[in-house]
Amino acid sequence: MKKLSILGSTGSIGKNTLEVISAHRDRFKVVALAAGNNIEMLEAQIIEFRPDVAAVFDEAAAEELKKKNLPVEILGGQKGMIDVATLDSVDTVVSAISGSAGLVPTHEAIKAGKNIALATKEALVMAGKIIMAEASERGVSIIPVDSEHSAVFQCLDGRDIEEVEKIMLTASGGPFLKRGPDELKNVTPAEALNHPNWDMGRKITIDSATLMNKGLEVIEAYWLFNVPVEKIGVVLHPQSIIHSMVRFIDGSVIAQMSVPDMKGPISYALSYPERLGKVLPTLDLAEIRELTFEEPDVKRFPSLAITYDALRAGGTMPCVLNAANEAAVEAFLDERIPFTDIFRVVSDTMAEHEVSDGETIEEVINVSEWAKEKAKEVIEAVRIH
Repeated sequence: MKKLSILGSTGSIGKNTLEVISAHRDRFKVVALAAGNNIEMLEAQIIEFRPDVAAVFDEAAAEELKKKNLPVEILGGQKGMIDVATLDSVDTVVSAISGSAGLVPTHEAIKAGKNIALATKEALVMAGKIIMAEASERGVSIIPVDSEHSAVFQCLDGRDIEEVEKIMLTASGGPFLKRGPDELKNVTPAEALNHPNWDMGRKITIDSATLMNKGLEVIEAYWLFNVPVEKIGVVLHPQSIIHSMVRFIDGSVIAQMSVPDMKGPISYALSYPERLGKVLPTLDLAEIRELTFEEPDVKRFPSLAITYDALRAGGTMPCVLNAANEAAVEAFLDERIPFTDIFRVVSDTMAEHEVSDGETIEEVINVSEWAKEKAKEVIEAVRIH
């Protein structure tokens, strides 16, 4: 029986993970759960799955949860998250904390020798060199949970990476695929949060609408699969049936397909190299009838282009891109900047950064904090003008 710690159990990935586990209780044991501040949902999860330990990042919320006298040890703060990620009794850590907050617990889990089911792409965006080197040194497996990277992982399974000509990440295009640049200026948060295919958290849904999420996935793919940036492309596929493709040097293409449901890649990450039964509805291609593809328009969605710029700049630049984007998305959701200024905030913040190597987690965190503060200055300047 595989023993799991789930970081981010009350988020979209965490909830889907627990659904998969619930259907396969003979295969998995939830040893620990960790959440940000949603103690009502966490309490329900504790009652249902009976973990040994639970952690709440918000220390005040952790104290409130302790008053419930639940049959579990309650920890608080970042130390609590790290403790949950490094428990001796845990085999695999599901890293599903949204944003940069997931970096340190994920890194500590790897240092403790835990295998990782990775949904927190920001850990690789911010510190890919450090994370992958640590995993290699510890003999730790990192199995991707993002649907696109899970698809590539499945397409590459057992194949020589030298035979790969191109990794093609698919993107739905979000809710604004057919809107022109002028129409995007007046987009509201409610419109941007209305994703046509996927049910995700607020931040990642906005990233999908700007295509920033796909750019972050390009950076994640670079580190996961150890291929040059020139071998990673993006193609728009509005139906979200093909989750990604790999083209090989002989011209053949292998694609992974399924209905758009995160329980598929989650279950594969948990059970690899086996597959669990009855995870997803059957894919009926005759009913779908049409699968379409097109090149992304980087003039309408410049966020995709600047992620390639950040990756080519290397060092700490992807970390700056990620942190500035987090600040910009928050400002947009708070209606302090328009949708089209998300890119401007990120780009202007990157322009102020002097790239360093980013050799330690501490350095990466310091750069991330600098970028968030610089992005806030840019946001205020944007609002004034």
